[in-house]
Amino acid sequence: MTLRQVSYFVAVAEAGSFTLAARRLRIAQPSLSQQVQALERDVGATLLERTPRGVRLTTAGREVLPEARAMLAAAQRARLAARQTETLAGGELEIATVRSLAVGVLPPLIGEFRARHSGVRIWLREFAHRDHMNGALLAGLSDIAFGPRPGSWPGALVALGWEEFALMLPSSDPLADAGGPVNLRHLSDREWILYEPGQGLDDVVLFACATAGFRPRAAMRTGQAEAAVRLAASGLGVAMVPVNVVPDQLAEISRRMRHPVVRELAVYARTQFSTAGQAFAAVAAAAYRPARPARSIVFR
Repeated sequence: MTLRQVSYFVAVAEAGSFTLAARRLRIAQPSLSQQVQALERDVGATLLERTPRGVRLTTAGREVLPEARAMLAAAQRARLAARQTETLAGGELEIATVRSLAVGVLPPLIGEFRARHSGVRIWLREFAHRDHMNGALLAGLSDIAFGPRPGSWPGALVALGWEEFALMLPSSDPLADAGGPVNLRHLSDREWILYEPGQGLDDVVLFACATAGFRPRAAMRTGQAEAAVRLAASGLGVAMVPVNVVPDQLAEISRRMRHPVVRELAVYARTQFSTAGQAFAAVAAAAYRPARPARSIVFR
């Protein structure tokens, strides 16, 4: 029995599906199934029963699940205790984040952290949705998370600044040369570059458009904010992206919204910050403090 097998079993039990758990953990589903089967052989009982709608716990699985969670919690406490004894001259820090932040906001913060603590190795785990990121953190697969601030969180958390979203308008759009902030409602009849269903940015776009009173029509979909920027620049539709992913050479087709959509960012841990995690949170808190824009709409 290994901690990886135990964490995978807990992930499947909580997700209710091998497919969803594999997506959250960012591993291949066959590998996930093999690890859970190995755990079942070790304990000598079937823990999960497949159903047409996913999986459900067997009687043995219901008995094992709280013990598995306790085992992971104990392992995390042991890991934290060991890392608390480390100095910042060595060790490592695994950061879970969402894809758009890995491109825009996070790299300069990691650079600042490494400039101060060059002995700490950084490992970055990227997720398509914050729910997947938080699931990995709760399963003990990362040390800290850097992402949208959760509504409630049981562990340590340091609130940062606000991330703003902007519109990317094709040069042929009538509003491209209008100047000034754009009223989102004026784009209700446009074709949009949307994100893949189940991705966090897709939730943001649908929320913003619903707040403006319409549902966007998809010209096409992508899984990456950087690709949405380029697709909009190529004239394929309107895109909504985090301001931080817009390259300088395409800033001229970027427009602020009259009522900007924003989300608050945070650094947080499953329980307590390790020494390296606390140091990174301090760097992020000092370096990333954008204020909330006036008349903004908060996505939570």
